[in-house]
Amino acid sequence: MTSVLHWLHLGAFTLLANAFALGLVIFIHESGHYLACLRLGVRVEKFAFGFGPELIGVTGSGGTRFSLCAIPFGGFVKPAGEDPDAHADAPPKPDEYFGQSWARRLLIVYAGPVMNYALAFALYTGLIWSKGLPNPSSQPVIGNLMSGMPADAAGLMIGDRVTAFDGRALAGWDDLAESIHRSAQRAVTLTILRKDKSLQVTLTPRLDDDGRRGLIGILPEMSYRPASLAAAAKEAAGMCWSQTSQTVTTIAGKLRRRERPDLAGPVGIFQMVARAARGGWEDFLYFIGYISVAIGFFNFLPLPILDGGHGAIYLWEGLRGRRPSPAALERLQTAGLAFLLSLLAFATYNDVLRIRAERAARQAHPAAESSARP
Repeated sequence: MTSVLHWLHLGAFTLLANAFALGLVIFIHESGHYLACLRLGVRVEKFAFGFGPELIGVTGSGGTRFSLCAIPFGGFVKPAGEDPDAHADAPPKPDEYFGQSWARRLLIVYAGPVMNYALAFALYTGLIWSKGLPNPSSQPVIGNLMSGMPADAAGLMIGDRVTAFDGRALAGWDDLAESIHRSAQRAVTLTILRKDKSLQVTLTPRLDDDGRRGLIGILPEMSYRPASLAAAAKEAAGMCWSQTSQTVTTIAGKLRRRERPDLAGPVGIFQMVARAARGGWEDFLYFIGYISVAIGFFNFLPLPILDGGHGAIYLWEGLRGRRPSPAALERLQTAGLAFLLSLLAFATYNDVLRIRAERAARQAHPAAESSARP
């Protein structure tokens, strides 16, 4: 009975954490579209948080229906006159979506992902301003773990002190990092000290995105020094830029080497959000920022159905002086939907492979796993 209650509590916690994190990111994204419409004088018929049946709704003074729907993992903004086929017999009205120039429509579609970056910037700035700028420790103590990486799969924990690498005593964090970098795709044994108990864990560092160094997904402990608001904002902007450039580098490197991209699907994202929430409010807010940048970046890509796909069509319209034909748009939408569904299936397949790998690694390291459990 206790076990059943534990799993029910864990499941409820996971759902609530994901509903809050993903709901906030999507709400901010859609708010960007909504605010851009208001600023440009475009009438909005509906602003929905979630999908499915409406639970609560109210109609604003401007005629917009604000709805809270049953499924809290999504949302949408519906501007008036957003269907171009509806204007075959009569020109669109000035307060309708397609009554705007291509450049104004471009501002509306890109306002969503811009707001995602704004959310991440605000969260990162607030976290750094309240906690301070990070200063990595020189001691070989694990301060954080990356989900799905070899160290996480092998059962290493935050707070573990790595005392030896393949039986050789370590001089500090730099010695540990350099040893891991030199050992890509080769099984190594780490001796760790956990709560006065010595353990040995064998794992295999994976290649980084450049194919040059080994990585196991660990970060050093951090101390923090006070930061001014300006310094925090500068660091936050750098974090947003670094995450975006790293995403581009990772995808380009995988494609160049014809390797399988390590994408996380719904299952993987749910796991990572829940893990971040269990790590404390700082980890949780940081991960919300991370997700927000990822969604913002993804929506800038010129993929049909997404914001970037609409933006690419409007740019084409601006350059050519006319919109693509309805038949061409239909083909693009069909191709885009097929691509996104395939991407979702592929990412879910990656989640299954990652879960299996983590289980196999934990079964191979029962000592570390048993010590990791409370």
